[in-house]
Amino acid sequence: MDVRGGGEGIFPDEVVIQILARLPVKSLFRCKTVCKLWCRLSLDKFFIQLYNEISRKNPMILVEISDSSESKSSLICVDNLRGVSEFSLNFLNDRVKVRASCNGLLCCSSIPDKGVFYVCNPVTREYRLLPKSRERPVTRFYPDGEATLVGLACDSAYQKFNVVLAGCHRTFGHRPDGSFICLVFDSELNKWRKFMSFQDDHFTHMNKNQVVFVNNALHWLTVSSTYILVLDLSCDIWRKILLPYDMVYGMGNRIYLLDFDGCLSVIQISEAWMSIWVLKDYWNDKWCMVDKVSLRCIRGMVPGIFPISQTGEYVFLASHKQILVYHRKSQVWKEMYSVKYSSALPLWFSAHAYRSTMFSCN
Repeated sequence: MDVRGGGEGIFPDEVVIQILARLPVKSLFRCKTVCKLWCRLSLDKFFIQLYNEISRKNPMILVEISDSSESKSSLICVDNLRGVSEFSLNFLNDRVKVRASCNGLLCCSSIPDKGVFYVCNPVTREYRLLPKSRERPVTRFYPDGEATLVGLACDSAYQKFNVVLAGCHRTFGHRPDGSFICLVFDSELNKWRKFMSFQDDHFTHMNKNQVVFVNNALHWLTVSSTYILVLDLSCDIWRKILLPYDMVYGMGNRIYLLDFDGCLSVIQISEAWMSIWVLKDYWNDKWCMVDKVSLRCIRGMVPGIFPISQTGEYVFLASHKQILVYHRKSQVWKEMYSVKYSSALPLWFSAHAYRSTMFSCN
């Protein structure tokens, strides 16, 4: 690809591409006015793949800050490299709640209109209003009238995504019958598909927004935190991944499910330690502890901290009012953000792993 726009450039094409691939998406879009060739970068498959691969190394977290006095919320993005910035979803022209995040896309549900969902890229401001499913969410999902679980699966290589809504099934006027209904939206077909199964476990209330997408499957921790429930989107089949015995039955442990550089990971928090486990062998349930971090420096915050995102270099955690980052190499803790006013919900409840990408949802 020639990105110089005619004449001899100061830098070789390869160097220019590498520089542009490291810009924030907003800055990259401003560069489109330089020349026609740069304008076409956002449509070039090689460049999009390069950009998304580089951005994967710099995950961020997106936090909804709700103001209890004004009954409204705002979004902030916490970036380990660039600090804190404000985010806006006003291009949706609707009052929404972020329900899931994956590979730069967000799945949002309309607050005034039940059953209305959007998938958007908040950086490029592209979005898609999903067609309504034939299921009536008020009568089909239990207990809160909405899907108990919302999952977003984005395949950046093929630029396609799935939205999953899942919950206990009930008919109108009756109690849940023990079956589990699952609706899956396919972005390529632009329609929903449905399947039902029986589940013998429920999902953790705190962990239901920590869904992880790897190996073309969505993963959630169960309420017992003894195994991970997996939805394989290639065949619409649920299965289980067992957790190590020592991880599950340790005294006073809390367990959280995260992504670790493209692998499934679990962070185990006790009163004094944070242990990071990675699933090294996905198909044979082989786990390995890759780090054990002392929590003495933040002892007073330990009961309320909640890991949100991580890489091999650092871990993002949220408490009731603070966002922390732990740098694994230097073993240093740093406060990235602190709420300045009363928030209706703890930050860990409304924080999502996020990264800036050129993923198109159209």
